[in-house]
Amino acid sequence: MKRENPNKSKGNMETGGVRAKKHLGQHFLKDEAIAEKIGDTLTLEGYKNVLEIGPGMGVLTKYLIQKDIEVIAMDLDTESIAYLEANYPEKNLKIVEADFLKFDLSQLFGAEQFAITGNFPYNISTQIVFKMLEWKEQIPEFTGMFQKEVAQRICEKEGSKAYGILSVLAQAFYDAEYLFTVPPSVFNPPPKVDSGVLRLRRKENISLPCDEKMLYKVVKTAFQQRRKTLRNSLKSFNLSDKIKEDAIFDQRPEQLSVPQFIALTQKLENDAI
Repeated sequence: MKRENPNKSKGNMETGGVRAKKHLGQHFLKDEAIAEKIGDTLTLEGYKNVLEIGPGMGVLTKYLIQKDIEVIAMDLDTESIAYLEANYPEKNLKIVEADFLKFDLSQLFGAEQFAITGNFPYNISTQIVFKMLEWKEQIPEFTGMFQKEVAQRICEKEGSKAYGILSVLAQAFYDAEYLFTVPPSVFNPPPKVDSGVLRLRRKENISLPCDEKMLYKVVKTAFQQRRKTLRNSLKSFNLSDKIKEDAIFDQRPEQLSVPQFIALTQKLENDAI
């Protein structure tokens, strides 16, 4: 077992636990059955490495390290790091004290494929997904627990008010599945909302027939004014009179499927030529 930052203090190990910190969005899962169930959301197909984000006191970690995989548990909380070091000496576990959002993920498993899982802090959960998408070529699977409405939004299909930027961009590269709901009572301290567990499995072919940055720009611009038709919300793209005649511009962003957003991006690229 390896610690990334050995000079940090050991926290309050005498208490036998870790204090949940509001500024880190910590809600520690205390239900063993649910922890095991989250661990089993990983299919372990196409990879042997797993990164767990926000392990806390290791309630999920203990089920991950029972599998035939290499696990890295990453946490920003010094107390959590100290607790994990003292209680989980397994050889297939490496403990890293770091901020996932700022960390260079190439330092974890090199060029090898790896999955991500965890009981994600609510306050950075959407940022975790966006960073995961930046590393999608190395991440065939992503599972874990979010605030319920965020998990549902990621997995939502067109035609719903919950369908948005996160839905389109995640589903452009991954098949999304909402798995189950978790009540507040199984956490310490309990959050004020239900949680939801999802699984994203990377599509076999994630190469797009359009520019990826352009797709991001189109999706974000469209949903910033989601009540308007695309003809109005995408004015900043300097649409030609000819392309404005396309019926797709009569629709609102939540009406477009992911393939339609990709097709729309292609139309805009061609219009700009």
